[in-house]
Amino acid sequence: MIILLMGVAGSGKTTVGRQLAADLGWAFADADDFHPPANVAKMTAGQPLDDPDRAPWLAAIRAYIEARHARNESAVITCSALKERYRRIIVTDPAFVKLVHLHGPRELLWARISGRQNHFMKPAMLDSQLAALEPPAGVLTVDIAPPPAEVAATIRRALSL
Repeated sequence: MIILLMGVAGSGKTTVGRQLAADLGWAFADADDFHPPANVAKMTAGQPLDDPDRAPWLAAIRAYIEARHARNESAVITCSALKERYRRIIVTDPAFVKLVHLHGPRELLWARISGRQNHFMKPAMLDSQLAALEPPAGVLTVDIAPPPAEVAATIRRALSL
């Protein structure tokens, strides 16, 4: 099984993902690590990505998921996956990939992003992510307000893990 944690910047994808993977003894992969250098440079400059920028990033995430699936290996992976069409690219088998939407209020998201050091995602980009977000239907949606360990435990319980 792949657990794909999605949500806007500041939703705790990496923090919760690392916790969840450690709790389960699974591999962890952060979508930020799949970005080509040009994307990182663009975001570092405070510019949001467009769909052509995202194409190689989404393809790399999909390849990672397909490779895990082919080897029947479980993992936790993060990806903002803000739009339905992005999710269709990376979630090729909903029976194998369980999508979890980490969701919280803008004020909490802003506070988290503003407190980051040395991250390419700038606080000013949060509103563009919120505007782009197409909340997924029929998936597990988890409140990000509790501590990360509690959020991870909620996901484990909901997925019977």
